This record gives sequence, structure tokens and C-alpha cells, in this order.
Amino acid sequence: MPAKLVFGLKGGQSAQKEIADDAFKALLGKKIHDKVKGDAIGYPGYEFEISGGSDYCGFPMRWDVPGFQRKRILAIEGVGLKKEANGIKQRKTVCGNTIHPKITQVNLKVLKEGATPLIEKKEEAKPEEKKE
Repeated sequence: MPAKLVFGLKGGQSAQKEIADDAFKALLGKKIHDKVKGDAIGYPGYEFEISGGSDYCGFPMRWDVPGFQRKRILAIEGVGLKKEANGIKQRKTVCGNTIHPKITQVNLKVLKEGATPLIEKKEEAKPEEKKE
């Protein structure tokens, strides 16, 4: 199953790309907040920081849950929660902070940009001239 990478760019933009299994193997065992060289995953010149992800069932990764298994945590705020009211604790299922083979989406923050852009610039369509 191919994994998806979601790149968070400066200016609030993001780009989503699929990567092959051999490039995904370079991310296995890495944790949230680890830095990754872009050469390892097919983006030369880039440097990324892992900021999160989700597994094949859609459960989000959380930085303060060690390991790679799912856990039901009692949380007040943070990843995977919608705040109901002040002081309300909720029990939520989240994934650990380590990337494993069942992770299908990895969120990356771009720290250093390379030569090739991640988002292709769209050319603006010029209005056609009317012929009379």
C-alpha cells in the first residue's frame, strides 16, 4: 500500500504526494519531531521535520504517546480532539509517535527547500479575444 506524504509549506500552503514502498522504508522507525533529509525519500536538497500522520484506519499519531501501537488516552486537548468545554476530559484512541508499516499518511514540515518546487505553478489562463 503506497503511503502519502503531506508537505506543509510556508505561507499556509500544502502539497500531497504518494511515495513508493522503498522510499517509505527510509521513514520507518522515525518519530514525530525527527528531522529527515529529502534525499532519502526522493526530494533532493530538501530537509523535513515529521509533524504527525495517521494509520490505515484514520487514527492520528500523537507525539506524547510512545511506541507504534494504538492507545486509548484520557486527554483534555491536542491532536484528535474537538474541545467540548473547559475542563472536559475525553477518552480517545490515538497512534503512537513512531512510524511503522501500517501508517498511511505522514505529515512533514519543510525546513529547507530544494531546487525543484513541490507545487507546480499553474499558468493563468488568458482570456480569448473575440473575433468579429
